[in-house]
Amino acid sequence: MGMVTNAFVIDVREVSFMITIKEIAQMLGMSTTTVSNVIHGKTKEVSQATIEKVEAALEEYNYIPNISARNLAQNESKIIGVAMRSRKDKYDDNALKDPFTGELIGGIEKALRHSGYYMMIYISEDVEELVQHISLWNADGLLLLGILGEEWRKIKERYKKPTVFIDSYFDKEIKDLVNVGLQDYQGTYELTKYLISCGHRKIAFMADNCVGVDSERFKGFCQALNEAGIIFDPKKDFLYHRPSRAERKQSYDEICNHCNDYTAVVCVSDYYAVSLINELEARGISVPDDISVAGFDDNYLSQKHRPAVTTVHQDPELKGELAVKQLIKMIKGKRIKEHSIMLPAEVMVRDSVKNLNK
Repeated sequence: MGMVTNAFVIDVREVSFMITIKEIAQMLGMSTTTVSNVIHGKTKEVSQATIEKVEAALEEYNYIPNISARNLAQNESKIIGVAMRSRKDKYDDNALKDPFTGELIGGIEKALRHSGYYMMIYISEDVEELVQHISLWNADGLLLLGILGEEWRKIKERYKKPTVFIDSYFDKEIKDLVNVGLQDYQGTYELTKYLISCGHRKIAFMADNCVGVDSERFKGFCQALNEAGIIFDPKKDFLYHRPSRAERKQSYDEICNHCNDYTAVVCVSDYYAVSLINELEARGISVPDDISVAGFDDNYLSQKHRPAVTTVHQDPELKGELAVKQLIKMIKGKRIKEHSIMLPAEVMVRDSVKNLNK
């Protein structure tokens, strides 16, 4: 009986394990370097016939690159961590329920994917829990959403890799933190000035807190009122919304009853603006005929709702993309020229605000 000269001739497609570069090289009678060069596009010194032969084998045996091994060899994971601080009482404990947040996360994922990275996300209302988890991740860098006050210190003490914050506000003396945000103050300032130009002087502000982004929007609102000589009583004119499922109905009952004292309400987000309009309409209060309502974000809720909501436009997808670009620059050791990027905000005039001058 003659000897079998090529003992490796088997149908690899029928085995359960993934074929390796070394096995493909053995089948084709080539070096592993040649096969690897074709896989990674380094074909300047490889003949076209060899390229076609290797590519045919890769397709036939459904070769899947071992990304983990490659990244380990390059001392990188190609993973970017996304840590988001949330509140259990908002959005029925679903932090992505607000369209703005969903658009932002989607923008981050798309930008990372196009840059060859993968996203790993963790959401918690407890910053200690966030720190505990992200410090264990083998991520090349970190994006942080919704960090408040001095919470950044706990994170930076534990996490030493490149970090970019989104929509966070720090002391102006802190220069080394990178943040991508929005002109929140200017946005509500211009929106409130528009309401005042329409003849509104009895204007309330609705939010569920007054920290971080919401605080900046409230400050812009108050500045516009102050310039117009309109007195604002925070105990009465700040419509505090309790968003938990247990308190939501009672909270809206109280807010809607108070709305009789105003001609307009500025909501801290489109999510709340649309919710308030629906609650008012359910109680027989027409928007904008009986009261005007304005929002912030310009997401699809404000655009598709009827009446369409007068609001402040921002681009969450662009915000996520810019944050990713800044982080990748840091990962690659490039110098960051802008530590604070504040995107512009623009008032979008639609149908939910009535001009009282007409």
